[in-house]
Amino acid sequence: MIRINLLGQVRPKSARRPVDTGAALPVVFIGAGLVLGALVLGFFYYTWQKQLNEENARIKTLQAQKTDLEQTKLQVEAFEKQKTILQQRVSTIEQLQRDRTGGQELLDMVANTVSRTENLWLTNMTRKGNALSLDGSSASINAVANFITALKRSGYFNKVEIKESKQDEKNLSVQTFSFQITAEISPPQPAQARPASSPAPPATAKAPAKKG
Repeated sequence: MIRINLLGQVRPKSARRPVDTGAALPVVFIGAGLVLGALVLGFFYYTWQKQLNEENARIKTLQAQKTDLEQTKLQVEAFEKQKTILQQRVSTIEQLQRDRTGGQELLDMVANTVSRTENLWLTNMTRKGNALSLDGSSASINAVANFITALKRSGYFNKVEIKESKQDEKNLSVQTFSFQITAEISPPQPAQARPASSPAPPATAKAPAKKG
């Protein structure tokens, strides 16, 4: 129904009720706190997750390096074994070379020394490196002593020592002594070439004597 105000009076406005904001503030603070807490937790979670991923990647890298180092260690051990074998072979070859070098010269030296010693002969000669062992027999102890002296004077041996000397009891009709001598081979070094002497200064010609 339409009402018409014929009196011209202003109709009073209805009064509004005041809104109570005191009860809404705690809710706002709680909501803001929850949002802020969620952000902080999210930040820490992201940071920790990033660190965890980095540590996992680092662990994988270290494991790969460990595998490579183990392979390298196996290769080094194999090389060391091969090196040891090669060194043994080289040492053996060098030893054989040293034994072979001067072999004929050694035989000639011993043979000449024996031939210059009367009533003495050798039955066995053994060489190990520079160590020489001589077994033989002689008609007297003096012959053995002369043989040792000849070895020392040859300049080819050092540390000449007699290890055993005894009379042979198998043949009593003939006096025979068996002996064993050890020596160290030390061949004399070849003499170094001396520098050529400077030519003698030419003799000065003497002036002819003046006749008186």
